[in-house]
Amino acid sequence: MTLKLGPIADDKPVKMTIEMPADVYRDLTAYAEAHAAESGQASHGPAKLIVPMLVQFMTDDRAFAKVRRTGGS
Repeated sequence: MTLKLGPIADDKPVKMTIEMPADVYRDLTAYAEAHAAESGQASHGPAKLIVPMLVQFMTDDRAFAKVRRTGGS
């Protein structure tokens, strides 16, 4: 199995608070464990995965890339 999420960068974050459904949190926690096992890194926990997942999502979103290129909707 190969997860889409690559290594997690260690950079200075901006503090943000979010709420999510418990089932999403459980899945994110399970993903964090799978990512740690696959990458050979220690688990960073679910909170550290959110930003790389969002970056990957936005990178893969062609409509968003088009909006970014054209500067409009």
